[in-house]
Amino acid sequence: MTNGPVYKRVLLKLSGEMLSGGSEHALSPQAIGRFADEVKEIQAMGVEVAMVIGGGNIFRGLAGASRGMDRSHADYMGMLATVINALAFQDALESRGVYTRVMSAIPMDKIAEPYIRRRAMRHLEKGRVVIFGAGTGNPFFSTDTAAALRAAEVGAELIMKATKVDGIYDKDPAHHADAVRFDKLSYLEVLQRQLKVMDATAMAMCMDNDIPVVVFDLNAEGNVKRVVLGETIGTRVEVGPTEMEI
Repeated sequence: MTNGPVYKRVLLKLSGEMLSGGSEHALSPQAIGRFADEVKEIQAMGVEVAMVIGGGNIFRGLAGASRGMDRSHADYMGMLATVINALAFQDALESRGVYTRVMSAIPMDKIAEPYIRRRAMRHLEKGRVVIFGAGTGNPFFSTDTAAALRAAEVGAELIMKATKVDGIYDKDPAHHADAVRFDKLSYLEVLQRQLKVMDATAMAMCMDNDIPVVVFDLNAEGNVKRVVLGETIGTRVEVGPTEMEI
């Protein structure tokens, strides 16, 4: 382990459900505040931080489609939910003195900047946290895919997939006491085993662009810092020997 961060630029992916803090409300100021503290800590260390936040705590497109809604319509509603979460996180960060920009894939210039890659890069270079909202701006793509796409576009060295479990398991640890956690996996192993860490499109994009993914428990305080310091926590997904030959 080094004394300082081993990554210059990272993308932190949060699920919308994490912002509820396990409460019955869509947004928990306490949970958002604690996560914002962790982002502030690594930003103060000189790490350039981009973020993508899901919208499942407010509305999930797939859930709407399963209840008979048009899938595209439902997905657009889900994209708007991600912007609400992005604004909530921006408020928490800026109340802590962290300059933050929300960039939306769907134009809404009264509350967010339009996503422009070069502008996003400039914000990151200036030390601002950039939160990408509204997914990719297209239905049928998840926020995991949006995270992989934005990470590739801005040159992030790592995707930090923050969850409520401490890594990737061979089966759901909430329902199987004998579930085994992996320390490392290759992209192909995740795809072949159909492990539900990210959707297949997102994982394939990470593989194509050689962007490692670390899946870790955000509820354990200090884990965001541990990841950027290079400590071995959670599960790391990266290129494997077979993929190196392809």
